[in-house]
Amino acid sequence: MKDLIEYIAKSLVDNPEDVVVTESGGNRPRIELSVAKNDMGRVIGKGGKVANAIRALLRVAAEREGKQVTLDVTEPS
Repeated sequence: MKDLIEYIAKSLVDNPEDVVVTESGGNRPRIELSVAKNDMGRVIGKGGKVANAIRALLRVAAEREGKQVTLDVTEPS
């Protein structure tokens, strides 16, 4: 699932080398996506539509594996 998010994000942004995807384990894994500051708008989208679409794809992929996963888009460090 981490690879799926990384592929989608790198396809959307202008600076694919700045895409960082981290996954923290547990009962409900959490995936954090960080991109360059100038690409945040591309990943979040107008009104959060792109981010919600990515979350929907992630939810479907996770359900196929019998898991629940959350996605957080974080500010770049």
